[in-house]
Amino acid sequence: MIEKALLFIIILRIFSGSIDIAAAMLMLKFNDLEKAFYINTLLALVGPCILIITTGIALFGLAEKISLTRMICLFSGIILILFSLKSE
Repeated sequence: MIEKALLFIIILRIFSGSIDIAAAMLMLKFNDLEKAFYINTLLALVGPCILIITTGIALFGLAEKISLTRMICLFSGIILILFSLKSE
C-alpha cells in the first residue's frame, strides 16, 4: 500500500508537470515572445512553491525517521536555494 505522503507528492508533481505542459501549449498557441516570457515568469513562481510543499510533505511523512537537526538542515538548504535565486 502506498503511503499518503508519497501519494500527495506524486499528485503535486503530476499537477506541476501538467501546469508546465499547459504553459508550453499556451506559448505555442500565442506564438509571441513577450507572452511566452510572461508565462515563463509565472512558472518561475509555481516551481519553488511546489518544491517547498513537496519537501514539507516528505519531511512530515519522515518525521519519526529523521532527526530534528537534519530537518532543519534540509529546510535551511531549501531556503538558501530560494534566496540564491532572488539575489543578484
